[in-house]
Amino acid sequence: MEIARSIDITASPDRVWAVMADVTRWPEWTASVTSVELLDGDVLRVGGRALVNQPKLPPARFVVTSLDPGRGFVWRTGGFVVRATARHEIEATSTGSRVTLAVHFGGLLGCLAGLPYRKLTREYLDLEAEGLKARSESKPG
Repeated sequence: MEIARSIDITASPDRVWAVMADVTRWPEWTASVTSVELLDGDVLRVGGRALVNQPKLPPARFVVTSLDPGRGFVWRTGGFVVRATARHEIEATSTGSRVTLAVHFGGLLGCLAGLPYRKLTREYLDLEAEGLKARSESKPG
């Protein structure tokens, strides 16, 4: 089961990436995240881990599985039985950027486990998309 949200942002992909990749500052622009702690250095990297705290959810330890600077990243939490994979993608448009945020619930019981979280996941993706848009379209600094 996958839940996704796309949004057009009037900012360059580089600007959107600068905001998106600075994950420890996400709580400044989205109410869906209360804290992000990078556990293996101070920047996102493939294999790097992050502890993410969100309202109404237990803390989750994510591992970055792919990273394409300026274009997006994917991180995953969970294991064989239940797994959540979150994609963060940026594409250039004629007016700036289009961002797609998606969460895929996988694993042996992922589809079933994801069902109770559909509404909350949609709400959080909306908050993240709108917050990313507002922060990216504001002046840096």
